[in-house]
Amino acid sequence: MALALNVFQTITAVISTTPTVVYTAPVGYTGVVLLAQVANIGPGTEDITVYHRRGAVDTEIMYQYPISSNDTLSILSGKLVIVSGDRLVLFGSSNTNLKFVASILETLN
Repeated sequence: MALALNVFQTITAVISTTPTVVYTAPVGYTGVVLLAQVANIGPGTEDITVYHRRGAVDTEIMYQYPISSNDTLSILSGKLVIVSGDRLVLFGSSNTNLKFVASILETLN
């Protein structure tokens, strides 16, 4: 069976204090992150760290960025391309108050 040319994905996660891979671009596909947001549903300000991982190299997109209580942060101002095997990793200052959502277009290489 032939692989699909384009696949849309919605990724959700509750962010913890431990770095967590929320997305890995599959073999044969490039992921284009169209939207990535984090909501703070807690009573106080929480921090978020987001980075791109390629092999052993981590590149911060956002580092300990504060999000006010009951507020939402758009992580990207544009698109982010994630090639096969690359990962999007997040962690925050809370195990329950930060919620992540992303829309990703996976396109066949």
